[in-house]
Amino acid sequence: MTAEHWPLPLSALALAGALLAIVLVGRPLARTADELADRTGLGEAVAGGLLLGAVTSLPGIGTIVTGGLRGDAEFTLANPIGGIAVQSVWLAIADLLYRRANLEHAAASLENIMQALVMIALLSLPVIAYATPDLRLLWVHPASLLIPLFYGYGLVLIRRLRREPMWHAEQTPDTRQDSPDTTVRTRTPVLWWRLAALAVVVAATGYVIGEAGLGIVAGTGLPSGLVGFTLTTIVTSAPELITLLAAVRIGAITLGVGNILGGNIFDSLMLPLADAAYRPGPIYAAAGPAGLLLTGATLLITATLCAGLILRERRGVGFEGVAIPAIYVGAVALLFTLG
Repeated sequence: MTAEHWPLPLSALALAGALLAIVLVGRPLARTADELADRTGLGEAVAGGLLLGAVTSLPGIGTIVTGGLRGDAEFTLANPIGGIAVQSVWLAIADLLYRRANLEHAAASLENIMQALVMIALLSLPVIAYATPDLRLLWVHPASLLIPLFYGYGLVLIRRLRREPMWHAEQTPDTRQDSPDTTVRTRTPVLWWRLAALAVVVAATGYVIGEAGLGIVAGTGLPSGLVGFTLTTIVTSAPELITLLAAVRIGAITLGVGNILGGNIFDSLMLPLADAAYRPGPIYAAAGPAGLLLTGATLLITATLCAGLILRERRGVGFEGVAIPAIYVGAVALLFTLG
């Protein structure tokens, strides 16, 4: 262990403290976003993707910047990609708890399907970057600069889809409709301030998680990509799990699934941030085969989730609820072998 990293006991304690802070704000965060979805007319899928997705992705920013500035490319890149994978696994966990129907069946939303497709497009850009390691603008790969542009166009497509849908999900007794609650309990400006305050609490954990994760790498000798893809992403992705379970509990199924998909997209937007924070050069080449393995596995997980949203198996845990955790475990096993 080097002097520049936190000691192992302090790192473990810091991760536990960050996780506790995240757990405490999860339920009020979901309720606030659900009320804002009704007040603003965004709908649960869009509010989950934009509002909850943005706020619950904030811890990852501090973690990624910390890893990049510390010069650990594998750890830095594993965090946003691992966040996408772990958050998809959260859906499988929520599926076990939602006994009325398959969760992807109940959350019938074309916007959520489009978000998954946008996610696949965004993850394809790092694969191109891995194949062209010598391309760079200053120290950043050009593919990183395309990710926000692809995301912006994806938002345009999602808005067009909501305004003029050309396909409709078949409504069944198990489909949960997005029915706005017209009861006014709290003024809308207060809701926005509450969302901002909760976002500050969530964001503050990011730096702590990053330093603690690097301290665990230094103290245990584990591969940094493995720690980033599993331990720190589980903690930084805890807001998505807590808000997902809270949304399922209050019946906002589409909001919960939209939160996961939106959080995944925001994690992909952190890839340019990771590339910029890592100063020696494009981060993709520096991350090596571990980064490519994680990106490929996460692409497969996202495609499986998208297929589950389209096929909408009626009862119980669908094929995606089994396949997604299996792909994640397989990727971790392969990563451990590489490490």
